Amino acid sequence: MSTEPGTGFVAIEGARYRYGAAGPAILDDVDWQIPRGEIHCLIGRSGSGKTTLLKLAAGLLLPTEGAIRIGGKGLSGPSPHAGFVFQSPTLLEWLSALDNVLLPLSLKRRPTAADRETALDQLARVGLADLAARRPGELSGGQQSRVAVARALIDNPDLLLLDEPFAALDALTREELQDDLLRLCALNGTTALFVTHDITEAVYLADKVAVMADGRLAHARRIELARPRHRDMRYAPAFAAACRELRDAMDGVSALNERPAA
Repeated sequence: MSTEPGTGFVAIEGARYRYGAAGPAILDDVDWQIPRGEIHCLIGRSGSGKTTLLKLAAGLLLPTEGAIRIGGKGLSGPSPHAGFVFQSPTLLEWLSALDNVLLPLSLKRRPTAADRETALDQLARVGLADLAARRPGELSGGQQSRVAVARALIDNPDLLLLDEPFAALDALTREELQDDLLRLCALNGTTALFVTHDITEAVYLADKVAVMADGRLAHARRIELARPRHRDMRYAPAFAAACRELRDAMDGVSALNERPAA
């Protein structure tokens, strides 16, 4: 599957990745474009290559072949313009919520008073203004995830990369965090690439969803739902139809993989 080169703020061009020169291909000839300000989601079964593609987009891995471009510039290492939210919040237990949010800046220089104000503002945007002094052990799982999102946004990244950040949370907290993420991305004009196993989460968040299988993009669908998104959309026929198409695509890929060789 390919798109016209150079049309996206994030451009993944013919990307291949393998462990070692003779290892199997983890990603195989992936082309994908994300226009500035859009949210794209990757879904697929475990081992399909979703997280590897996310790490390539972050510059945490470099493609064996092909190129990754952010704003027209090829990546040769971790992108200074990207924020990353991992599967678990990965907060430092001995730091307060505020100092955890400040951590990306603290690794570069001593945070200023203005930086602390920015971090407090980020915590306020995720509903944690009154909990800035608490340590992770004093926060719920959902609150820890909010701190992780605020931390990823502290440097105002152009690109936000998220690897199943809400997977371990209960359904209601997960929906609340999805709404928080949509609001923050819209507020900042942030481009995002989000990995999830949850089809409904992908449809609710995304402008476009791709199904990955065996290191390839096997299917893609634009999500024609109005923005801002809201809870009632989850029960609309158009939402259900998008979820069904993506589930059928995943099932179709699985059936092909399970078919015995001729």
